[in-house]
Amino acid sequence: MRDDERGCQVAVSTGTPAAHARRATGLVAALGLLAGAAVLSLLVGSEPVGIGQVLRVLLADDRSDAAVIVHDLRMPRTVLGICVGVALGLAGALMQSLTRNPIADPGVLGINAGAALGVLVALVGFGIGTFRGYVWFALLGAALSTVLVYAVAGRGPGAGAPVRLALAGTAVGAALASCAEGIVFLNPKSFDEYRFWIVGDVAKPGMAVVGQLLPFLAAGVVLALALGHRLNALALGDELGGALGVRVVRTRVLVGLAVLLLSGIATAAAGPIAFVGLAVPHLAGRVTGPDQRWLLPYAAVFGGALVLLADVLGRVVLPSGELRVSIMTAVIGAPFFVVMVRRGRSA
Repeated sequence: MRDDERGCQVAVSTGTPAAHARRATGLVAALGLLAGAAVLSLLVGSEPVGIGQVLRVLLADDRSDAAVIVHDLRMPRTVLGICVGVALGLAGALMQSLTRNPIADPGVLGINAGAALGVLVALVGFGIGTFRGYVWFALLGAALSTVLVYAVAGRGPGAGAPVRLALAGTAVGAALASCAEGIVFLNPKSFDEYRFWIVGDVAKPGMAVVGQLLPFLAAGVVLALALGHRLNALALGDELGGALGVRVVRTRVLVGLAVLLLSGIATAAAGPIAFVGLAVPHLAGRVTGPDQRWLLPYAAVFGGALVLLADVLGRVVLPSGELRVSIMTAVIGAPFFVVMVRRGRSA
């Protein structure tokens, strides 16, 4: 075991075996919730499909109308919703731990705004309209915004402090969002393409996008979960974390890289989806406490479940038509945010 991992072991109490067993049992229950949300996503829609039909479609060579609905429409939507929710839930948990700010999400470092601007440049400047093409622009935009935030926050007294990161990220994100609006204003033809993407949704992309997304998601998830020990130590403060053997700067860079990957690919695949990265870490923390080794996997599972449930609600809330998942997450997340602030949970 490396020195930084030894130090992290003493940073947060490991808890009793009974506590570990409760958390493990809770994680299994959370996975059950995610599985239930996935089943609902396959069943519910403008054309209801029975559970028996879904099983026949999944287990047999069924060529009925139900097979078209499940295979071609709802299965890709369900899998993409899980991937996007996992990415946003993990990214939000990492951001709140990194900045020590309970109302932080990936937008704090301007990552979502950078990714959105990158996609817009790909759509307008290069005529690239596929995920395989513009995901690289999204990641580049997210990376440049992160570097810019760290450059701004790394100057002067208190360089690199969490509060300075949050303030710099907010300013950079606002500037990048203004640039995107300016591009659309100067090039009205781009609006028709951009408006379908900017309102986050998981219905339009197909299974091909999911396959292209998975390698990026896997890399981000593995990196995020591997940082749990170090984040526990950094929660005690940079000085004490360093004394425990954690390489503070390297850990922050790795956390930023994980957030960049997770948030960048989620934004590229489904557009901006708000409040998932904000609300999910709080829900996970109420179950696990501050231990990041448990909070991160819980946040991933809860994130996937929240996006799927929001998508399902969006399909049935109107008598005709659907509400996009980003609208539903805002409807769910905004009251949560207000209640959290009123209870004094915000910093």
